[in-house]
Amino acid sequence: MSTTDADQGTQPPVTTCYRHTKRESYVRCTRCDRYICPDCMREASVGHQCPDCVREGNRGVREARTAFGGRIATSGVPAVTYALIALNIAMYVGELLHPGIVDRLSALGQSLLGPDGHRYVFDGAVPPGFQAIGIAHGEWYRLITSAFLHLLPNAGVFGIAHILFNMSSLWTLGRVVEAQLGRVRYLALYLLSAVGGSVMQYLIAPGVGAVGASGAIFGLGAAYYVLSRRLHYDPLGGRQLLTGLLVWMLVSAAVTSWQGHLGGLLAGGAVGLAFAYAPARHRTLVQAAGAVAMLALLVVLVMVKTSQLTGAA
Repeated sequence: MSTTDADQGTQPPVTTCYRHTKRESYVRCTRCDRYICPDCMREASVGHQCPDCVREGNRGVREARTAFGGRIATSGVPAVTYALIALNIAMYVGELLHPGIVDRLSALGQSLLGPDGHRYVFDGAVPPGFQAIGIAHGEWYRLITSAFLHLLPNAGVFGIAHILFNMSSLWTLGRVVEAQLGRVRYLALYLLSAVGGSVMQYLIAPGVGAVGASGAIFGLGAAYYVLSRRLHYDPLGGRQLLTGLLVWMLVSAAVTSWQGHLGGLLAGGAVGLAFAYAPARHRTLVQAAGAVAMLALLVVLVMVKTSQLTGAA
C-alpha cells in the first residue's frame, strides 16, 4: 500500500450543512450541534446558532410593548409619522399641479355642480344639467381624503403656511404619540381624528368644502394630553399644548374651519381615553372596541345628517 493510499484512507468524512447538503461545513450550532454553513450562521452570545434554534429560542421571549400595549419599533423610527407627512406633501404638490383635486376631494357635504363646471348652493332641487355632489350624495370618501389636502381656492400664501404649520405640528406631536401607542394604534387614532373633524364639519356646515390635516392634529393633541396624564410624564407640556390648540381653534374661526378642529379634538380625546385607560388584562380587545365604537358613532352621525339633507329634497 502506498503512502498516498494510506493517507486517503485516514481522511475524515466531509461534513455538510444540515440545510444546504451540498455545502461543506465545519462549524456546529452551539445548541443542537448540527453543522451549519455561513448563510445559516446566526450570531449568538457564545458561538453561532442555526436558524431553527434561533426561532425556537425567540418563542419564549416576550415581545417588548409600550405602556399602552403597542409594539415597540426596533428601529426607533416613527415610520407612520414620516409616511403621513410624505403623503400630505405629495397631495399638496398634486393640488398645485391639478387644482381641481380640491373640488373632488374636499369635505364638501352637499352642493350642485353646474354644466359650466362651477359649484352652486343646493336648495333642495337638482335642475336639468346639474349634478348633486358631496358626502350627502354618496361621496363618503371625502371624509378622509379632505384630511390630506391643504390648498384652498385663492389661498395664496396661506396655502403654504397651512401645510407648513400642520406638518410642523405633526412632526412634533406625531413622533411622541407614535412612540407611546405603537404604529397600529397611532394610525387608528390619526385616521379616526381626521374623520371626526370631517364629520363635525359635515354636521355644522355641509355647504363648505373644508380641507386640512388640522382635525387629525387636534385629535393627536387631545390624545397626547390624556396619555401624558395617564403616564404622569409630559415631555411636551400637555396643559400648555391643549391651551394652544384651543387658542388656535378660536383664531382659525376667522380664517379656516373651526368645526373640523373641534371634531378632531373630541374624537381624538375619546379614542385616547379608550387607549389610555383600557384594563391590562383585555387591553387590546377594549382598545379595539373603543376605536370601533368611535367609527360606528361617526358613521351613524353621517347617516342621520345625510337623511336630513336628502329627505328635504
